[in-house]
Amino acid sequence: VQLQASGGGLVQAGGSLRLSCVVSGGTFTNYIMGWFRQAPGEEREFVARISWAGRVTRYADSVKGRFTISRDNAKNTVTLQMNSLKPEDTAIYYCAADKDYPFKGNDAWGQGTLVTVSS
Repeated sequence: VQLQASGGGLVQAGGSLRLSCVVSGGTFTNYIMGWFRQAPGEEREFVARISWAGRVTRYADSVKGRFTISRDNAKNTVTLQMNSLKPEDTAIYYCAADKDYPFKGNDAWGQGTLVTVSS
C-alpha cells in the first residue's frame, strides 16, 4: 500500500491548514489511518488516528479540540483539519496505516508534508 500526503505549508499562528493523504495499492478499509509528526530535533510523535470505518478517533492531548481527523472510504483518503495552529505545531506531518491496534504505522508511511506555523 502507498500513501501520498499533501496540504502542508506556511501559516500564521491562529490559522488553519488541511492535510490529505491518498492511499493506493491496497484495500483502504483494512487500515486504521492516522498522522504522526516530527518537529526539528524532536522524536516522531502521534497526532491522531481513525478506525477502519471512521467511528472511533483519538487525538494527542496537544491537539485535542483543534485538530479533526476524518476519512472518506469511497475516495481512499484521510484528512487532518488543523485549526488554531500554534508555532509548536511546526513539524513534518506523516500519514500512516496500520491493520490493527496499537496504531504505530506498522504497514505504511507517507512521505511527509511540512507544516510551518509562524508567530
